[in-house]
Amino acid sequence: MTTRAATTTLVTGPVRSGKSRHAEDLVALHRDVLYVATGRPADQDDSAWAERVRAHQRRRPDSWRTLETVDLDAALAGASGPVLIDCLGTWLTGQVDLVGWDDLDRAAQHVRERSVSLVESLCRASHPVVVVTNEVGWSLVPTTPSGRLFQDELGRLNARVAQVAAAVHLVVAGRVLDLSGAPVVPESLPPRTLDA
Repeated sequence: MTTRAATTTLVTGPVRSGKSRHAEDLVALHRDVLYVATGRPADQDDSAWAERVRAHQRRRPDSWRTLETVDLDAALAGASGPVLIDCLGTWLTGQVDLVGWDDLDRAAQHVRERSVSLVESLCRASHPVVVVTNEVGWSLVPTTPSGRLFQDELGRLNARVAQVAAAVHLVVAGRVLDLSGAPVVPESLPPRTLDA
């Protein structure tokens, strides 16, 4: 029997779909939210990224606390109330940054180990947790090995978290689809015997 992350909601979807706003709305009634930002801080040399970070900051209530980290295990263990993690895509990038992009086999192994640990932390959480992630496999196959690593590992991570999450919401074009009751794709097919 699979362990469940009974307090976790996964919010997934493509870029600019409204998934972060939906995730924020899911915890909007709580004053003591820990907002875990997994992306790199605002960089004035990248004005588009800096504006994206500022837009997220402006939407958050003053009572929410912000933690910028890729150590999600520690953030979840130390939380005393609801947690909103935004997002797994930037978390995965940060994990690969820790070991380097020059050895993709090592990077993939590190990401898989950290992913297992993250899922275990989500299953231990007793407070509401909302996790935002991206669906990156709906477009072109990346032309670089590092791009394929990111796409493949994020897809695997999303599936792992969705498998244990109490709720899964897909946000597309500003619309929310609740996938919580949808069938889960098995990790492997059971052995079958063909009738002769």
